[in-house]
Amino acid sequence: MAVPAEAQEYWKRAQSNWMPWLKRNIIYAPFWKKRHNREFRFSKAGHMGVLPSRVHSIILFIWLASNFVYMFVLNWRNANVFSFAAEVRGRSGTLSVVNMVPLIIFAGRNNPLISWLKISFDTYNLLHRWMGRLSVIEAVIHTIAWMYVRHADGGWEAVTSRIFHKAFEASGMLGTVALVFILILSLSPIRHAFYETFLNVHIILALITFVCTYIHCVASVHPGGLPQLPWMMAIFVLWFAERLARVLRTAYMNWSDRGLTEAVCEPMPGDCTRVTMHLPRYVDVKPGTHCYLRFAKVSPWECHPFSVAWVDHIPIHDKLGLNNSDFDEEKQPMNAVDRKNSTTSVSFVIGAHTGFTRKLYDTARASGAPAITLRAALEGPYAGHHELDSYGHAVLFAGATGITHQLSYLKPLIEGYNAGTVATRRITLVWIVRDYEALEWVRPWMDTVLRMPGRRDILRIQLFVTRPKNPREIVSASSTVQMFPGRPSVATLLCKEVEEQKGAMCVTVCGPGALADDVRHAVRQVQDEDTVVDFVEESFTW
Repeated sequence: MAVPAEAQEYWKRAQSNWMPWLKRNIIYAPFWKKRHNREFRFSKAGHMGVLPSRVHSIILFIWLASNFVYMFVLNWRNANVFSFAAEVRGRSGTLSVVNMVPLIIFAGRNNPLISWLKISFDTYNLLHRWMGRLSVIEAVIHTIAWMYVRHADGGWEAVTSRIFHKAFEASGMLGTVALVFILILSLSPIRHAFYETFLNVHIILALITFVCTYIHCVASVHPGGLPQLPWMMAIFVLWFAERLARVLRTAYMNWSDRGLTEAVCEPMPGDCTRVTMHLPRYVDVKPGTHCYLRFAKVSPWECHPFSVAWVDHIPIHDKLGLNNSDFDEEKQPMNAVDRKNSTTSVSFVIGAHTGFTRKLYDTARASGAPAITLRAALEGPYAGHHELDSYGHAVLFAGATGITHQLSYLKPLIEGYNAGTVATRRITLVWIVRDYEALEWVRPWMDTVLRMPGRRDILRIQLFVTRPKNPREIVSASSTVQMFPGRPSVATLLCKEVEEQKGAMCVTVCGPGALADDVRHAVRQVQDEDTVVDFVEESFTW
């Protein structure tokens, strides 16, 4: 894989004339113009959500259109309106249950399609929301079609009598009502303003829906229940299996005969908490991953995702103070880790906003100590399917705490460069922060990176401070580590990188929606037959 920069010229050129056009106009394009992940915000606590990308919109349109066709391609010449309503009722009910199957799969953190197809959880989460909306609409159509026929037969008294006295109708109506409440509570302003409450209520209402739908299928007069019964059984199996996978994964990560996981939490300038999870076993954590963290003292019932910033593997004899001669280190290659005799520490930088993250920061700060140790649990790691090893040129954009995602790539890439195991020959890190104090978040890890052999040959760092308290603080340490006041021109920076491109280029971004949209737009503008520039956006929309 260690191909010199001058020998990577072949991979720098697009091999298909249509691929740059496809990237610029379909794959990387937002739904309309430039805006994609920048929220339509009406307050600090809530917003109206974001727009899907163009390729996401195409997928959603195909799915929605196919459901419309399956439901409404009927015999519209049928003079018997009640027979027509019965057909609509059957199709809408079937489609509502059918959509619940991928709905459950896409909602899971342990969705196997993520690793198989290399598609992010964020995309599946988007599909989950839209399939949920579609399932609700189809369930409502199913219920209205039934009520129409029943009302024509005996009026509202016949409708209410069946609902209150028959398990078949009662379970169907209760399931539909639960779905409608899910739809209302999942509206973006409500969901974002009260996310922790929404999540718990969402799970409860979803369980009510599934149980009621199962009863609805079983209580049918059809022998053996409705044909959709096996699908409902599959839904319960999928839901239980995914939850069990979470429990088993959490237990494995946080418990061993060496003890339990502990978290060291440090309050940092700029309302951030630096968290280091000391796991009781060795864990292989890839760059670009995220983990779900739970703190018993802060909020034991809440579990939130955060990008991994740094990983250390600590030999047990270092922790116990044993003599190194007791171990056959001479038999180990340089930088090798003895997995059986090591533990892993995983670090994060968590910005304090509202809810859980604010509680965590306040707890760490209230102690008055530089750091506190809390009992905690880590679930993960998840994602990490975007590898940069095969790219000759990597450009990493980070905004604020988005540095955590990008920082996780630096050490492995530089080590790979020194060992000759990666194609990467140039890394440019662009970090935008509000003030100079943000450097404290990652100072120990960045110091390690800057001291690595070969770092000057491959890594360039550009730090932009948008609101410096003292302009004299903005001083460039060297030609490879530069600091600037104000915001960068993303387009100008990227064009300069393309002019000096070494092999295939990957541009990644992790940060606020506005920054992500700027980087996406700049990547689209440089799509050309003479260049290969891929784009990866790390985001978690919910």
